[in-house]
Amino acid sequence: MEQMRKSYLGWLRDAHAMEEQALTMMQGMVNRLEHYPELRDRIQTHIAETEGQEAELRRLLDGYGESSSMVKDAMGKLAAVGQAMSGVFASDEVVKGTLASYTFEHMEIASYRILIAAAGQLGDSQAVEVFRRCLSEEEAMADWLANHSSEITRQFLARTELDLPAGR
Repeated sequence: MEQMRKSYLGWLRDAHAMEEQALTMMQGMVNRLEHYPELRDRIQTHIAETEGQEAELRRLLDGYGESSSMVKDAMGKLAAVGQAMSGVFASDEVVKGTLASYTFEHMEIASYRILIAAAGQLGDSQAVEVFRRCLSEEEAMADWLANHSSEITRQFLARTELDLPAGR
């Protein structure tokens, strides 16, 4: 049982670092989406959701007498800053950002499914509820990106064809 608890707490710290990374990525991108207001607005909504998720994960860790992993949090943020900065130089940042965001959402979805299974096995029904809410928000964001990626791509291509600033 102790090894199961250690694994679970490690995954919980990983999820916290993942949400810190997601926040850094989205905050780095959102202000450069002036030509894509619908995407910008959806990302702003998801930033608020992600801030709530991060707080809930921190609360769960605190409840176990654990802290987040400073190293994992820092590494995730560093990776996110690198990704956000690389987008500044990409002429097709909005398309690549949409792809990266969709991929990241699915990593989050898988992480929350793992946490739901682990928390259920440990009998932590309060955590299961938190993870289900987080999972629902991540699935909704992934679905939104899936349903709008074609339109975002068409907008990008139309702006490119008209020789308008298209990357952002």
